[in-house]
Amino acid sequence: MVNQRAGILGTGHSYPEGILTNAELAQLVETSDEWITTRTGIKQRRKAAPGEYTSMFAVRAARQAIERARLDPSDIDLLICATVTPDQILPSTGCIVQAELGANNAAAMDVVAACSGFLYGVSLADSMIRTGQVRHAVVVGAEILTQYVDYTDRQTCVLFGDGAGAAVLGPVDSSRGILASKIKSDGRYEEQLFSPGGGTRRKPTAETLAAGDHFFKMKGNELFKVAVRSMAEISREVLEKAGRKSDEIDLFIPHQANQRITEAVADRLNVGLEKVYSNIAVHGNTSSASIPIALDECVEAGRIKEGDLVLMASFGGGVTWGAVLMQW
Repeated sequence: MVNQRAGILGTGHSYPEGILTNAELAQLVETSDEWITTRTGIKQRRKAAPGEYTSMFAVRAARQAIERARLDPSDIDLLICATVTPDQILPSTGCIVQAELGANNAAAMDVVAACSGFLYGVSLADSMIRTGQVRHAVVVGAEILTQYVDYTDRQTCVLFGDGAGAAVLGPVDSSRGILASKIKSDGRYEEQLFSPGGGTRRKPTAETLAAGDHFFKMKGNELFKVAVRSMAEISREVLEKAGRKSDEIDLFIPHQANQRITEAVADRLNVGLEKVYSNIAVHGNTSSASIPIALDECVEAGRIKEGDLVLMASFGGGVTWGAVLMQW
C-alpha cells in the first residue's frame, strides 16, 4: 500500500466586495455594535450582492490556490467543494467549479458538513493521496450564508458572512505535511443549528417560505458548550495520534464561529492567544470557508513558516467537528 504523505502546496481565498457592518445591522434588527462585539467578536462581515453566487467565489479561490501550487487545472485529480449553500441542487457545486476551472481530469463532488466541511474535505483528500488513488486534490470551502439568515432574528443574522477559501493538496516529503486528522459527527444534536426547509421533508412551497423554514435556526447557548468541548477533545486526539503536545503548536487556526469559543478552546488546550489566528472581527462566521480563508491570510501575512506545527479545528451544524495537524 502506498503511504505518501500529503501536504498543502498552495492556498487561495476570495470574498465579495460588499461589507455589512454592525451599525448597518442595527438599522435592521434590535441590536447594537456593542451587543454584537461583546457576544461574538464580530465587527463586520462580507455580503454577496444580488447576482453573486457560491461557485463564483469558489472558482476564484481555487484558481489562486492552483496557481500558487504551480500547477495547471489539468493536474488536479480530485476536487472537493465543501458548502451548505450550493448554486443549485443538481449538479453539485463541485462539478460547476470543475468546469469553470477547466479541471477536466478531476473527479468532483460536494461535501455537506457545515463549518467542518473544509477539514472533512482535507481529511478525505489526505487519505486518497496517501493510498495513491489521486496525486493532486483541491479542497474548497465556499458559502453565501447571508441569503439564508433571518434579519429579524438577532441571534443568527449578526453571525454569518460570505466567501471562499481553497487549498491544493499533493505529495510531500516525510519532513512535512499532514501528521494526523480526525472527523466526527453526532446527528442527535441536529436542531442546535439547522435549516429545516427546502428538502424532501419540508419541500419549498409558498407556505414554508412564508414560515421562514429556509432560514438558519440556532440554539446558541447549547451549541456553545458542545462546540468548545468537541473542538478541544478532537484537537487533543490528533495531537496524541501524532505524538505531539499542545505546547509544540506554533499556530492554531480554529473555525471562526465566535471569539469566545476560540478563546475557550485555546484555554482548554493551553495554547496562548498569541499563537491563535482570529479574523472573525472582519469576516464573521463563513462556515466551511472560515478555516481556508484564515489559512490563506496566514500564508500571505507570513504567519506560517516552514517547519511550523499548525493545528486546525472546526465545529459545525449536524453536528460535525474535525481537526487536522500538519507540519508546514
